[in-house]
Amino acid sequence: MASKSLKNLTAPLSGNNPVIVQILGICSALAVTVQLKPAIVMGLSVMVVTAFSNLVMSILRKGVPSRIRIIVQLVVIAALVILVDQVLKAFVYDVSKQLSVYVGLIITNCIVMGRVEAFALQNKPWDSFLDGLGNGAGYGMILVIIAFFRELLGSGKLFGFEIIPAEWYINNGGVYANCGLMLFPPMALIIVGCIIWVHRSFKKDLQEK
Repeated sequence: MASKSLKNLTAPLSGNNPVIVQILGICSALAVTVQLKPAIVMGLSVMVVTAFSNLVMSILRKGVPSRIRIIVQLVVIAALVILVDQVLKAFVYDVSKQLSVYVGLIITNCIVMGRVEAFALQNKPWDSFLDGLGNGAGYGMILVIIAFFRELLGSGKLFGFEIIPAEWYINNGGVYANCGLMLFPPMALIIVGCIIWVHRSFKKDLQEK
């Protein structure tokens, strides 16, 4: 894989992450990160839609008149979102119900539209596909990190399985209690803020070295 293609794939995972660097796609981070399972499914769904919408629009870029490009983009993205939604309902119906309307709202996700406009319309299909894949993976990675802390600290579980031993809890003679605040949407923003702080501090330290 050429260095440019590799950069398109890996840059969104850290240095140009869509959530913690570009500050996009924050809204869904509040809604789907109470548990790990829906966060992972949402991340994968966005990754598929972003990658293939970039690919399709890059293939069509020379044949779509500029005045209707937004309409074409919306049609392509909407078709992919509907396809993903139907696959989720067919194979992971319980998670699909948890995600509710948020799968449909991928159509309006700034990351999807932004990558089509900023990258796919100016680049070749393979590079555009990798860019979409990388940005979707970068978004999903942040969702998984947020969901990990919210589910573990908020309910003492991961993927629905008890992680914190029952004897640690106060009502069983221990000293631990779940942090109920973790289950509320504002905590997702606080965790995102912490991730941004750590990321920028780490990046600054590397630049100084």
